[in-house]
Amino acid sequence: MVYCDTNQNIIEWQNEEKCIPYRSPIDGKIHRYFPDFLIKVKESNGTIKKYMIEIKPSKQTIPPNKPQRQTKKYISEVYEYAKNQSKWEAAKEWCADRGYEFKIITEHELQIK
Repeated sequence: MVYCDTNQNIIEWQNEEKCIPYRSPIDGKIHRYFPDFLIKVKESNGTIKKYMIEIKPSKQTIPPNKPQRQTKKYISEVYEYAKNQSKWEAAKEWCADRGYEFKIITEHELQIK
């Protein structure tokens, strides 16, 4: 959030204020997804671009590796991955309808060590 406040190219930003409905593949019910940020940015070419940003560990953005034995940890990771995929598909549709670009940022982009 400090980054958003101090970056002169960020014109506006919101934190977890937009609610996007999505259908969970786990229980088939509609749930609410609150993306981490909505940001309006002045790009280097002078154009204004709107982004919806989700920050996640990179491990949660790829399907979990199936172990020889299905552990509780593996099943939990599969559920989390499936739930995230549903959230992100709903977010991409929302963004496409409203002129936003959906981006997932991980520790690799943030350069966290």
